[in-house]
This record gives sequence, structure tokens and C-alpha cells, in this order.
Amino acid sequence: MVSMAYPKVWGNSEEFNSDTALVERSLNNDLAAFEQLVSRYQNKITGFVARMLNDPDEAEDVAQEVFIKAYRSLDSFRGASSFSTWLYRIATNLCIDRARKRNRSPKSAYSLDEPIDRDDEGSGGRELPDWSAEPQQGVERDELRRQVRQTMAEMPEKLRTVLVMCDLQGMAYEEIATTLDCPIGTVKSRLFHARADLARRLRPYMHGAK
Repeated sequence: MVSMAYPKVWGNSEEFNSDTALVERSLNNDLAAFEQLVSRYQNKITGFVARMLNDPDEAEDVAQEVFIKAYRSLDSFRGASSFSTWLYRIATNLCIDRARKRNRSPKSAYSLDEPIDRDDEGSGGRELPDWSAEPQQGVERDELRRQVRQTMAEMPEKLRTVLVMCDLQGMAYEEIATTLDCPIGTVKSRLFHARADLARRLRPYMHGAK
């Protein structure tokens, strides 16, 4: 096992329980330390997987697989990025593999070559609907949510991934770029197209819900 260049003495409780310290302790066969990492990120990873696969029932199994793979590959983590970014990279790859194996690779209903309204481009695309601010009745709200899930499931993987990471997981552009190993400009471009695609396809439902 390759050792990591982390300090062996932690100055206080906060440092002792930081991701960096927990990784090193896990590498030293401290299972409780890795369990603490799992507890810290389990909900976020499970939520991310559920949105990526559009299958909440499958999310827990895949999330468990993420942590198993992370534990087995922990000695390959070098600290070049944050532990959470490394974990999201594993989750993203597993989601893509799972979707492809089950013939669920999303198909794009719209070409990225289509012209897009300049107003949308200037504003950086449209955010996902804010459910708390919408006055729809329960049935209309549920239908709109269903359409959002369906639309996201049909998006190309690259677009859906950045949309989930940014608008649903709250990740910064820099973290997304590091996770996906691509330039920040690529992240912004994909996010713009994903938001525009989602807004365009949901427009009839949004108008009908008013």
C-alpha cells in the first residue's frame, strides 16, 4: 500500500476528524474512520445517484457500491482534489456504467446545434423550477415533477451530470470540472445547454400549470 504525505499528528479534534485525517486513518485500518466518511457523504451520494439514474430504489445499492469501490481504491487517492470530489467521480462513473449496461443511455430529444434564445444565453440558462414558489395544485405539481425527472432521464449523460451536480447538488463549477476532468468552460457550456433543453421541453407544462 502506498503511503500518503499527510501529517501524522493532528492538532485538534477538527483536524482529527477532517476528510484528510479520516482517509489516512482508514489507510491505517481504522474502519471507524471510514465509517465516519460514509456517514458524512452517504446522503449526498445516494441523492446524486438517484437523480442520475432516475431510480430511487436502485440508488442505495449503487451508492453502497460507490463506497465499497472507494474503500478498495483508497490507496490511490492522492489528495490532489478533495475527497468528496474523488467520491463524486467514482459515483459518476458507476452511474454511467450502470445505465449503459441496462440499455438506459439517455437520448437527446433536441440537437445542440439548434438556435437558442439570446436572452437565455445571456442569463446563463434557466434554473430548475422552484417548487416552493409555484402555486400549482398537488396533481399539477406532481405531474411537473414527473416531467422534470423524465426530461432529465432522457438527457445525454454529459448534460444530465452537470445539471445534477450544479443545480441539485450545489457543486461549484471548479469542483465539477475537477470531478469530470474537463475545463470549466466545458462545464458552463454543458450546463447552459442542459438548462435550455430542460426549460424548452418543460415550457408546455409550465404554461399549463398556471
